[in-house]
Amino acid sequence: MKEIKVPELAESITEGTISEWLVKKGDQVEKGDPILELETDKVNVEVNADASGVIAELLREAGDDVEVGDVIAKVDENGEAGGSDEDTSSDEEESEPKEKEEESNKEESQKEEKQSSEEKKESSSKDSKDVIATPAARKRARELGIDLSEISARDPLGRIRPEDVDAAAKGESKQESKGSSKPSSEDKPKKQEKKKEETKKTEFDKPVERVKMSRRRQTIAKRLVEAQQESAMLTTFNEVDMTNVMKLRSERKESFLKKHDIKLGFMSFFTKAAVGALKEFPLLNAEIQGNEIIKKQFYDIGMAVSTDEGLVVPVVRDADRLDFAGIEKGIADLATKARNKELGLEDLQGGSFTITNGGIFGSMLSTPILNAPQVGILGLHNIEKRAKVMPDDTIEARPMMYIALSYDHRIVDGKDAVQFLRRIKEMIEDPFDLLLEG
Repeated sequence: MKEIKVPELAESITEGTISEWLVKKGDQVEKGDPILELETDKVNVEVNADASGVIAELLREAGDDVEVGDVIAKVDENGEAGGSDEDTSSDEEESEPKEKEEESNKEESQKEEKQSSEEKKESSSKDSKDVIATPAARKRARELGIDLSEISARDPLGRIRPEDVDAAAKGESKQESKGSSKPSSEDKPKKQEKKKEETKKTEFDKPVERVKMSRRRQTIAKRLVEAQQESAMLTTFNEVDMTNVMKLRSERKESFLKKHDIKLGFMSFFTKAAVGALKEFPLLNAEIQGNEIIKKQFYDIGMAVSTDEGLVVPVVRDADRLDFAGIEKGIADLATKARNKELGLEDLQGGSFTITNGGIFGSMLSTPILNAPQVGILGLHNIEKRAKVMPDDTIEARPMMYIALSYDHRIVDGKDAVQFLRRIKEMIEDPFDLLLEG
């Protein structure tokens, strides 16, 4: 019998959630065949069988949290597909003497009694399964006999960790040491009434739907909270006149498409402008590690992409070395992979600066949240015609875009942030200069 374990995925990924089993008990598998889809903090990955044979047992269910090294299934290397324990037992029963039928009946009755007791236990622990907790916390709670639903988490996302279980255990032991070792019959009804009151508080008078957050959504929520709690984040704004970019794009789009087989969009202009501004203000291309500032000498630009499962930020590598066509192709390729759930860990790791475009959804103005550990993120918004006073004091309707820069004030001063955004404005409003300078 061969055990199948959760393999090593990446340095930063130590656990995941079983999204879907691709096989069932009794299925024949070959070494290397995918047997389940594992949802991690960053991407969904397939876990492959590391031995050929028949799936003898699935030890975990879809939705269970697992850690690297956990045994999740067993493969019988000498088994035959379609075989089951029930078939084997029925064959053995036919070959056994009739005298053993009574014993089997007794065993069945005992199994039924055991099953009913297990069902009672399962119903009592139903609330615990709905609680968000790490696998280690669940294991610790089982060892101590503690109900996870009665534990309060210190994690801002409400995820229970082993230290929360230990704290709950100490709290219970203190309460027991003050009084009798066992709760009296009078205390039990009080506890039940208190639990009912707490349950009523969480219920609604009108219909609702409870949906468990996916692992990726939990991670997104956690990181967004951490970014706001662990950085001194500020946002500065400016507006860009898009007239010249739109004119240039209109004039060159057909020849660009014919030559490079990709459309010329606005993102390549802003990516080039961002790289140019980062070279002038290198602290926005840095990060903090302990008491050191790491100034990055490369320009890997993250592009925020919205998917059905949440926001992901794949990275366009070495954007400073790419031309406009290279950037457009890189963005298009990453966006397609993101929507088709084909992004790999190598597409998401790293990144020195991020651009997010809320304008495609109609956003007029927003304050983007930092993609930690990065210290800067550029937010783009929709283009709308607005009245603008020209240098000769005339008023014209011009296509304007608000742009925003969120930055970590711990290492980026307000002066540098404002000048960085203004430099981007200048390059976008004079795209010919941007093209010439590359």
